[in-house]
Amino acid sequence: MRKAVLVTGASSGVGLALCKRLLEEDHELHLCLACRNRSKAEAVREALLASRPLAEVSIVQVDVSDLQSVFRASRELKQRFQRLDYVYLNAGIMPNPQLNIKALFSGLFSRKVIHMFSTAEGLLTQEDQITADGLQEVFETNVFGHFILIQELAPLLCHSDSPSQLIWTSSRNARKSNFCLEDIQHSRGQEPYSSSKYAVDLLSVAVNRNFNSRGLYSSVVCPGTMVTNMTCGILPPFVWTLLMPIIWLVWLFHQKPESLNPLTKYLSATTGFGSNYVMTQKYPEEEILGNSIMDLDEDTAEKFYQNLLELEKHVRATIQKRNHQS
Repeated sequence: MRKAVLVTGASSGVGLALCKRLLEEDHELHLCLACRNRSKAEAVREALLASRPLAEVSIVQVDVSDLQSVFRASRELKQRFQRLDYVYLNAGIMPNPQLNIKALFSGLFSRKVIHMFSTAEGLLTQEDQITADGLQEVFETNVFGHFILIQELAPLLCHSDSPSQLIWTSSRNARKSNFCLEDIQHSRGQEPYSSSKYAVDLLSVAVNRNFNSRGLYSSVVCPGTMVTNMTCGILPPFVWTLLMPIIWLVWLFHQKPESLNPLTKYLSATTGFGSNYVMTQKYPEEEILGNSIMDLDEDTAEKFYQNLLELEKHVRATIQKRNHQS
């Protein structure tokens, strides 16, 4: 039986690169592209099949910033699949990033220059907005939409006889200082992307705590600093050309779910000479670069998970009422 893999945000950037790599590893996969733009997804599907004709590539249209879209896609997936072996939760946004020029230039001449570029700590702020669901857009897109997707797809993911795996695209920009349990949507802050990625790390820990016994495992990976649609607007192209040689490039990595430490973030790194290797980042532990503490604990993760469950009840009731009225 073909392994079934679902990838959100599969039509460009990290998601597209991941799909190509997955088919290189196993050209008989059933790869499902979960994308917001169907026409772009169709073009990607044709290109993937042209290079890997033995693969099975399908599409499900989903916008994780729209819960109605998430529910529709979930129903469709449950009709198509009996199980999902891997789900890559990759879709995400960093809206209108603003660069702190003063912090950039002061950091260029400090000992923390590599740390600054590998984490973007202190460099970026974003302007967030409210979605049609009444939620902060970055939170709903990067965290909550995927959370609802997991909840809906649990029947396809929880099989104790053969484990399934969630793999989240996180970031080294995930900072505890930008996250607050009393404001999980980061509505009162200026760094919603960093907050959302720390929330992803917490949610992955909570999923393992609540779902490992049911055969579902979760891990987080960091793609590192790279030029994609999300980042290319922050600096002019010629600046990226100058900076990239001094930045650690990090790629995606996956392994058997049972072998992964739920309190570890996995980073696939590249040396200056182009050799790839995997590094790990545990919580709490000093980072290799910058010696700053990344503090994450299971109690906070569980509290955050319970907050999401309460928010889920609220939004489901709101959507049900709205649908009834219409």
